[in-house]
Amino acid sequence: MIIRSKAPLRIGLAGGGTDVSPYSDIYGGAILNATLSLYANASIKPRTDGKIVINAIDRNEIIELNSTEELPIDGQLDLAKGVYNRLVKEFIKQPLSFEINTYVDAPPGSGLGSSSTLVVAILGAFVEWLKLPLGEYDIAHLAYSIEREDLKMAGGKQDQYAATFGGVNYMEFYANDKVIVNPLRVKSKFLHELEHNLVLFYTQTSRLSSKIIQEQTDNVHAKKSTSIEAMHQLKEQSILMKEAILKGNMDDIGTILHNGWMHKKKMADGISNASIDDIYETALQFGATGGKISGAGGGGFMIFYAPYIHKYQLIRKLSELGGNVINYTLTNEGLTTWIV
Repeated sequence: MIIRSKAPLRIGLAGGGTDVSPYSDIYGGAILNATLSLYANASIKPRTDGKIVINAIDRNEIIELNSTEELPIDGQLDLAKGVYNRLVKEFIKQPLSFEINTYVDAPPGSGLGSSSTLVVAILGAFVEWLKLPLGEYDIAHLAYSIEREDLKMAGGKQDQYAATFGGVNYMEFYANDKVIVNPLRVKSKFLHELEHNLVLFYTQTSRLSSKIIQEQTDNVHAKKSTSIEAMHQLKEQSILMKEAILKGNMDDIGTILHNGWMHKKKMADGISNASIDDIYETALQFGATGGKISGAGGGGFMIFYAPYIHKYQLIRKLSELGGNVINYTLTNEGLTTWIV
């Protein structure tokens, strides 16, 4: 028996960063995001020899451990260990023996929520195997709790919910970890147009998002007006983006992305840099009407909105800048699990 799962990565279209505490706790956050045909994958094969094997295929990293009720959190494949430890503690109450293989279609630190999406995929595989009574909100919240509380990894709340629910969602974030996911019923022709015009570009760089997020958090604690006002504006952009997509005002999307990016750069130092700014300005010269960094910033993936047929000249130009334009489709499905 093999238990498999996959969860989609996401792009944030507006409001990114307002899902991070303490901003979301004090003011309430809002984000509009969409999931892509890029996935975090997990496969579990039960064993009977008292061993646990964790194999991160994309990272070429594998470890073998004795089956115990708590695995050491020591920097080696801690995401899988964190999921296992929480499930044993909260649900199973006894050690398990298994092999788990994982693969993510984007590198860590690339801004598509890969780490959180992998936690959701691993958690989903265990839920399928052990028949745990967890719904979508339960899985997303548990994934958030494992990553942010158990493993002490900095970040927001959107990634776990996007990976679990899938599709185009307007998400609201409040105090006490309250999250409301509003799936948007977008007409198919508007989704096709959005997909046609959005260019996904990997800069061939990664970044440690925790440093940027920590500064963002510190700025809110310190009541730094420039940073807080930028987050207020980002939240407003998420409302405007929702309206544009639902009504099919596609020409507004590039402008909303651009305005959001201008505000996002004010949230914390390190969100942009000279290289990112150069790429962005080049994209505007070759057909993009707006764009942004995906995720916390500092590197990774960028998205650009290039209407009409301008995306083709934009793709040619971006390919000259040393990164990769990635083919994708927008997806409606979130976490998916099955047994072979």
